[in-house]
Amino acid sequence: MAKILCVLYDDPADGYPTSYPRDDLPHIERYPDGQTLPTPKAIDFQPGQLLGSVSGELGLRKFLESGGHQFVVTSDKDGPDSVFERELVDADIVISQPFWPAYMTAERFAKARNLKMVVTAGIGSDHTDLQAAAERGVTVAEVTYCNSISVAEHVVMMILGLARNYLPSWEDVKAGGWDIAECAARSYDIEGMHVGTVAAGRIGSAVLRRLKPFDVHLHYTDRHRLPPEVEQELGVTFHESAADMVPHCDVVTINAPLHPETENLFDEAMIARMKRGAYLVNTARGKIANRDAVAAALRSGHLAGYAGDVWFPQPAPVTIRGGRCRIMG
Repeated sequence: MAKILCVLYDDPADGYPTSYPRDDLPHIERYPDGQTLPTPKAIDFQPGQLLGSVSGELGLRKFLESGGHQFVVTSDKDGPDSVFERELVDADIVISQPFWPAYMTAERFAKARNLKMVVTAGIGSDHTDLQAAAERGVTVAEVTYCNSISVAEHVVMMILGLARNYLPSWEDVKAGGWDIAECAARSYDIEGMHVGTVAAGRIGSAVLRRLKPFDVHLHYTDRHRLPPEVEQELGVTFHESAADMVPHCDVVTINAPLHPETENLFDEAMIARMKRGAYLVNTARGKIANRDAVAAALRSGHLAGYAGDVWFPQPAPVTIRGGRCRIMG
């Protein structure tokens, strides 16, 4: 039988939840492209429970152990003495998450002699050395569409947060202030703005659909152009490249996978092509946007704001997570 090594983030600081805010979840029958949802014969957890942390175990322990498999779950993934490093030697399958990834380097592949599969419990496998996996005949798999809508909704939330100057205004109120002029001076409606997505796959297309009711002008660039009827339905303008698109946009959202063509795509030169006062949102991968170039553009005022939930490597260093960062330039 197989040994499955699973790396998940830690439980909440106050312990694994014994109750949840909601008693149920909306029933979704299919994904927006018509693809049906998974239809397991049975599940042994209540939908809506926290499964991504170490105690949640992705809801897999009973299923795997009933088949005679060994299931090892840990959050300790970094360093030569980590649980992950010790258990990897004879693991058959590795599972980890994009936001708490077990980086599968060539060195780790060489160490894991029994390894047959690396699974991302989410979308994106850039934390895996794909060349090393191919050379060793290891299957690399992802869970298609599992959090695409979550990301799309998150993008819309961050666009509104940036344009409306929400977080700095909230911080002002929390500190006991009521400086309306300071808050309003940097707050804008997005109505009438030009919003562009770099990539219009599952996430990018979902972002476009969710932004259309805001009466914005939509733009996109992608190596695969959307069907004409979809472009017409959304009223979206196609651009051959990100460099062609960004000068037209008040807001640019990055929804592309990380690969050699997109790594460091938003460098100093690309950001310089953006409008002064534009907003940049990156929910894709940290290495797509050059950290130093973004910081410089915020300091100079060329970018009015940046929002993102990605870093390289992930998670962000404790010094970053523990500090306070004004996302508005």
